[in-house]
Amino acid sequence: MGQNEDIMPSRFERGSLEGQFLIAMPNMADGRFAHTVIYVCAHSSDGAMGLVLNQVARHLSVADLLVQLNILQEGDAIKLPPPVRSMSVHRGGPVETERGFVLHSDDFVLDSATLPIHGGICLTATLEILRAIAEGRGPSQALLALGYAGWAPGQLESEIQSNGWLTGPADPDIVFDADLNTKWERALWRLGIDPAMLSGEAGHA
Repeated sequence: MGQNEDIMPSRFERGSLEGQFLIAMPNMADGRFAHTVIYVCAHSSDGAMGLVLNQVARHLSVADLLVQLNILQEGDAIKLPPPVRSMSVHRGGPVETERGFVLHSDDFVLDSATLPIHGGICLTATLEILRAIAEGRGPSQALLALGYAGWAPGQLESEIQSNGWLTGPADPDIVFDADLNTKWERALWRLGIDPAMLSGEAGHA
């Protein structure tokens, strides 16, 4: 976790995709993002930043992470609330993979650190929110991710124009639910697109 403000969301700019989904097209050139759904946390003339919603760090549990961060003592995982023990640690993207982010519902806010994004979804990147989650007093919905996806100015726009991504409104149910294996398909259906009919050649439905 940390507070490097340079990659935290700037405020909304006209034409911004902040608070929307990026859905990888079948012809996505970067294998790291194949069949991914990304929630865009920031998008401005300075670039873009988002979190992958459907990739998990399979060899790292929430308890392991809390021990590494000295929030939890070794062997104390049993003290975690059951919903927290069942949480996954997501792979948010290939940039700064040791840094943690929590995408969460707006029923938990840290005045100095929580940034509202859109539609009741917020982003916090401090240890304090992890302590709250570990103690059962955190947000009702949360996605914990290590790392993020980042784009230089104009890069995301170029990838979209090259049919690398589809964009559309974010669905909180897709953001926060634990069924990772169907998020890509459900995000497409949310746009009225049948995944089976999507052509990687055309880039359009």
